[in-house]
Amino acid sequence: MGFMDGTSGKRIERLDLTEALVRDVDLRDARFERVTLTGTRMRGVELGHMTIDGDIEDLVINGVDVAPYVYAELDRRYPDRAKMRPADPAGFRTAWDILERLWDGTVERARALPPERLHESVDGEWSFIETLRHLVFATDAWVRRVILGDPRPWHPLDLPFDQMADVPNVPRDRVVRPSLDEVLALRKDRMATVRRYVDQLTEEQLDAHTTPVPEPGWPDSVSYPVRECLLIVLNEEWQHRLYAERDLTVLEG
Repeated sequence: MGFMDGTSGKRIERLDLTEALVRDVDLRDARFERVTLTGTRMRGVELGHMTIDGDIEDLVINGVDVAPYVYAELDRRYPDRAKMRPADPAGFRTAWDILERLWDGTVERARALPPERLHESVDGEWSFIETLRHLVFATDAWVRRVILGDPRPWHPLDLPFDQMADVPNVPRDRVVRPSLDEVLALRKDRMATVRRYVDQLTEEQLDAHTTPVPEPGWPDSVSYPVRECLLIVLNEEWQHRLYAERDLTVLEG
């Protein structure tokens, strides 16, 4: 944990404040990353010029649960967003059609930038190349490992999420700088894997649970609902494309 007390510009990392009482604290211009606030109660607070990005539900402000309004507005802004919550095999095929189309446009936008810019981080987030590498990891984890049963589906360019503990045999190389074409070739292969699976998906398969993978790794070697695995992949693809589009705007500027 990094912690400096009594001064501005504090850096606090890996600190467990479960059930703590935080009183008379000045958090102006503070930045929170990968912070869990589930069950948090705030009283007598002053919120202004504040930005919150994340998985939000049951957020009550002055007696009003604002989460449904937020999600309804996001669905209004992005009409395809609701289709990322499919209920049947045809819906999953439609969702993947949409993601393939949207990512084609995002990649073309990225190609217009100098190659070195695609390795740049915007505001501490993953670079465009790292984002693509993470999506390869998500497909390897939830489709190739969990659903298809490959105990070691990893490619050396796979990039797990930052807060994941190191797992034997799972790569995590933050130094390597592959080209866009190299990563896109890997992405094409993994997206084709998902394409083949959803094209043949049946109601029975969608409602089934996976067989635990015999080798330890990530995710844990337990059984998962196939539906949840596929929804995780859709969410990863949807959200990270939005992040990529947001950061490309900055890089283009």
